[in-house]
Amino acid sequence: MTTQSDRLEALADAGVSIWLDDLSRERIETGNLAELVKEKSVVGVTTNPTIFAAAIANGERYDDQVRRLVADGADVDKVIFELTTEDVRNACDIMAPVAQATKDDGRVSIEVEPTLANETQPTIDSAKALWAAVDRPNVLIKIPATLEGLPAITAAIAEGISVNVTLIFSTERYGQVMDAYLTGLEQAREAGVDLSTIRSVASFFVSRVDTEIDARLDKIGTDEALALRGKAAVANARLAYAAFEEVFSSDRWKALESAGAHAQRPLWASTGVKNPAYPDTLYVTDLVVADTVNTMPEKTMNAFADHGELRGDQVTGRSGEAHTLFDQIAAAGVDLDDVFLTLETEGVDKFKASWIELVDTVKGQMAQAAQA
Repeated sequence: MTTQSDRLEALADAGVSIWLDDLSRERIETGNLAELVKEKSVVGVTTNPTIFAAAIANGERYDDQVRRLVADGADVDKVIFELTTEDVRNACDIMAPVAQATKDDGRVSIEVEPTLANETQPTIDSAKALWAAVDRPNVLIKIPATLEGLPAITAAIAEGISVNVTLIFSTERYGQVMDAYLTGLEQAREAGVDLSTIRSVASFFVSRVDTEIDARLDKIGTDEALALRGKAAVANARLAYAAFEEVFSSDRWKALESAGAHAQRPLWASTGVKNPAYPDTLYVTDLVVADTVNTMPEKTMNAFADHGELRGDQVTGRSGEAHTLFDQIAAAGVDLDDVFLTLETEGVDKFKASWIELVDTVKGQMAQAAQA
């Protein structure tokens, strides 16, 4: 009889690191996060402002800290900074044994302020501040893969800051992200930084690709176009993995690896299925391949634990058919360059909206604290 933990353990044994896309003080203080590590093969955590907004709005465990900060005259940015970095610091401590026992896991991600997504130096400053405040070697600072974010990624890595590069949609941008990482490692090496202390993942967004391309195929409406729905996201990730294999087998990489560097693993993000017509474990089952991370909402993780199928490596050696699929999508009339530009622009806008949501939530908590 296959149990829920068996399916997740088998997924981990296939080389997929399972990271939870959620965090709250309640998960930390009740022992839930530690239990997920023990029982559900969870070896990492990712966060974002929406996750923190939900945690703060729905939990009383932040109230005392908010009251203290308000009494000390903290503004909303300071309160957000203190609440979120404390949660991530404590999560890092829970994940520390995993980090010590594994090469690259046991990591907890926290995002630079999303309103800075198109500003290089402020992003670097935000990354430094978060890195110093959390003060744990297993934290990852999330930096968006905008054009302005690329030099910020290099600068952070060069200073020994571990980075989760987020908001990657196209393989073209992914190539630039890997170059930014390697350049940062080269600069770190020149500065005498111990490369073995640096970790990075590249978060490739999955489900949104299908959402955007499917909508365009629906609008075209031909039988040929409609037959292509629900296939682009997985194909895009397969192309990304092929690019990863190429870069991290190059002579440039081998020189860094010999100096102690760790590869920047692909991370499949946005793996909750948005179209109810598709299997709810689609972006887990079809993206199984070694040396990757899949960061899942708990709902997706539980769905895979309950009924997910493991059909072996679904990625390696399949870039050719992925290229063919994108040729067919383009031939059907979809402007792929515009797809990826739209996804990045909307992604940045959603990041900023998420931040505004967090600010509004914390302002509400601060107002209540002031009246208490």
